[in-house]
Amino acid sequence: MPDASSFPTADRRPPEAGPSREQVRRWRRYLADEIAEGQVYRQIARRKAGPERDILLGLAAAERRHEEHWRTLLGRHAQNPPRPSAHRVLLRWLARVFGSVFVLALAQRAESDSPYAQDQHATPAMVADEAIHEEVVRGLASRGREKLAGGFRAAVFGANDGLVSNLALVLGIGATGVANQVVLFTGIAGLLAGALSMAAGEFVSVRSQRELLEASAPTQVTLEAAEHLDLDQNELVLVYRARGMSEQDAVHRAQERLGYFGCDCNPSFSARPDGSQGPVDRSADYEEIGSPWTAAGSSFAFFASGAIIPVLPYLFGISGMAAIILAAVLVGIALLFTGGVVGLLSGASPLKRGIRQLCIGYGAAAVTYLLGLAFGTTLA
Repeated sequence: MPDASSFPTADRRPPEAGPSREQVRRWRRYLADEIAEGQVYRQIARRKAGPERDILLGLAAAERRHEEHWRTLLGRHAQNPPRPSAHRVLLRWLARVFGSVFVLALAQRAESDSPYAQDQHATPAMVADEAIHEEVVRGLASRGREKLAGGFRAAVFGANDGLVSNLALVLGIGATGVANQVVLFTGIAGLLAGALSMAAGEFVSVRSQRELLEASAPTQVTLEAAEHLDLDQNELVLVYRARGMSEQDAVHRAQERLGYFGCDCNPSFSARPDGSQGPVDRSADYEEIGSPWTAAGSSFAFFASGAIIPVLPYLFGISGMAAIILAAVLVGIALLFTGGVVGLLSGASPLKRGIRQLCIGYGAAAVTYLLGLAFGTTLA
């Protein structure tokens, strides 16, 4: 992101001698990109409501101001602008079809790559706009990232675990020189064992977390016992202090419960740590955690979808080194894809994240392959 010191300060008036051919070419490219970015924000805004819609339309209005700046500089050359960059074309298509967090993540990267800080014909306000736009889009995208966090983590973790673990298993067994059928059955067994293990682990994890929340939720026993409490030794104070209140707030809350302030305390209401009244709704917590059956089913499916890929060459009757190479290539493509998606959603470089996933996966598979070669040589 450019800082204040990088903002251009040169005169932005159109040169009296007229723009050069290179300037016209560059400004027309800027104009096309600004038009495309404005369309992206407007298309996403059509799928939103409330503040998010207003923010997106505000971004589109800013892009329109930038567009007019380049039209003014270009004059007659502004007619029939060229196609925008491939990145903007992709963004516009995704916004039209999906309008999701993926588009906002791509838009965030587009805003961060603005060339205006190095161009003397872009105004300081435009440079500042682009810097702020990145933060605005980052904030909008973060909302979607938070919603995707749990399910996305399970999907990526499950698929990558299936890809890497079963590739390592298949390559390790295949390197020993055993029959093709043995490798195939080993791969299928690894798929089922890993998928069932993932499903069981997710079920237990989610179920346990829900049970912990239920066990921690306040009950109504304090209301049932209140009329029998010793007013001089009010145990309600201890209850509210245990729930996080200060001593002063706990005393005040207990006195409200006992009717000192004419509080009409409904038994369906529970005390909150901040001392406010109202029903304590735990459904939002449980909704965020999700259903244990859903978590188990999705973990099974994601692991299996990754683990089946290194088995595919053997399912189609390919054997020997050809099967090993093909399995490694297929898994490599899948690792690049999942790593790229992670990079895209995190606002990082998809290529770098994809290569990182590829290196990790191939590193684990290479170790088992070398061990398989060693054991195969020993057995021979």
